[in-house]
Amino acid sequence: MDTRERKIYKVTVLGSIINIMLVAVKFAFGVLGHSAAMIADAVHSLSDLITDVVVLVFVRLSNKPQDKDHDYGHGKYETLATSLIGLALLFVGVLILYSGIEKITMALRGEPLRQPGMIALVAALLSVALKEWCYRFTVSVGKNVQSQAVVANAWHHRSDAFSSIGTALGIGGAIFLGDKWTVLDPIAAVVVSIFIIKTAFTLMKQASDELLEKSLPEDVERKITEIAESEEGVSGIHNIRTRRIGNRISIEMHLRMPGELSLYEAHRRASDIERELRCHFGDGTYINLHIEPLKVNGRYVKPGKDD
Repeated sequence: MDTRERKIYKVTVLGSIINIMLVAVKFAFGVLGHSAAMIADAVHSLSDLITDVVVLVFVRLSNKPQDKDHDYGHGKYETLATSLIGLALLFVGVLILYSGIEKITMALRGEPLRQPGMIALVAALLSVALKEWCYRFTVSVGKNVQSQAVVANAWHHRSDAFSSIGTALGIGGAIFLGDKWTVLDPIAAVVVSIFIIKTAFTLMKQASDELLEKSLPEDVERKITEIAESEEGVSGIHNIRTRRIGNRISIEMHLRMPGELSLYEAHRRASDIERELRCHFGDGTYINLHIEPLKVNGRYVKPGKDD
């Protein structure tokens, strides 16, 4: 197991241990404290635990080296993991939204909502603290190893923290403001669910962009062009094509050099460009350069041949 994979496993396993503890505490305190919001929050934590398993499985697959059937490696497994996490978030967000709207409707019809107990509030506050901590150390590792799946999982932790904030506000309001304000619990849940759904769509769009081979941002392509043009004699860069493959990127482009250069010299300059690109974008960057001679009056001219 390489250093990158070890870091991902370590941070994901730590998050899983915390999720297991929170799922047990939330379910128990939700039942004992008569809080439907806390039980819903427990379901959210359970979805976090499921996504931890997804990350552990798919990151292992994505780190497999390239083989005869996968010339570009297995990086898209991380992209697939990101999309699955997004779908899990969407499912949980919609579930919390539906439950909250249902309880608000009950309150508007005059049906009493059960007041939650203090024990449920304690569980909610504990969840906020632990899940925000999970987010911080997970997103730090995700950015460090350039894993979108780990960053996505970090946001799942934070969405759980947001959910618990809403739950804490609702439970706290219902406890301290009296029976007439028990509707604060489902109202807070609805607000939080909207944030969760928004995060889910962001993650799914990110994953779909990769699966559909969307080009890298313009500023990245400008940097690629700048690096290539910094090499002596290189000009007329065109047909640049970029895409992301998991935690790596792929670069293809055509560039022109003086036609009188020897094959050896053209290869040396192209190798310099590849080295600089990998230095900037990572050793695992896929690079394909097509070398063309300069055009004279809009056409290729054989070196030494007069027009």
